[in-house]
Amino acid sequence: MLSKKYLTLSKLENTTDMANKTPGWTTVLKTLMAKYKAKKHPLEYQNTYQLLVMVILSAQDSDANINKIAPALFEIYPNIESLAVSNVEALIPHISKVKNFETKANWLIEIAKIIKKDKDIPLTMEGLTALKGVGRKSANVIMRETKQPAQGIIADLHVIRVEPRIGIIPETKDGNKVEKLLMQALPKEIWGEVGMAISFLGRETCRPTNPKHEECVVSKDCEYCRLHN
Repeated sequence: MLSKKYLTLSKLENTTDMANKTPGWTTVLKTLMAKYKAKKHPLEYQNTYQLLVMVILSAQDSDANINKIAPALFEIYPNIESLAVSNVEALIPHISKVKNFETKANWLIEIAKIIKKDKDIPLTMEGLTALKGVGRKSANVIMRETKQPAQGIIADLHVIRVEPRIGIIPETKDGNKVEKLLMQALPKEIWGEVGMAISFLGRETCRPTNPKHEECVVSKDCEYCRLHN
């Protein structure tokens, strides 16, 4: 059975009405995507199992914090099989410095007992969002990092903040709505890279305060730059 959150937005993945797209944005974002296309996500994972675990742990927490606790965690739990034979009480001490660690421990143990082996980790939007603690944003990150065909656009906190500045979509704090609007505004062939590219732009250049306009590769087309530079 398809998960509710998958059904909510899945129809957008087959959007073919290119009349509603803005062709100019593909050109505007081309340089940005080229700059970050080969750049790995800031989470310092070594394989798909680690990526899945770290993405789940990073929800409402920082990548830096997850990178800090991950090496010791993966020494104890090197694969999903080791998690599957463990329990919440045993896992908690290794992730206690992570926000909402009790909830996340329950999610991880449940996921491990369902999947059982690293090779069976799902890599589709439907399969990933069926897992506890994995929403569309997390699924999009995992699919991008494992080079799967895009079924959506990464809409993390940086994307939510930066996209309205550039002027592609109106401002909203709802990540699912941001993704929906971006999927309507941008052609599917750039979905896989555009979200992460804008996320990196927000992390490195388009900071919440004192953005580096002179370093921004989209500054000449950015509404925020025109108003504040």
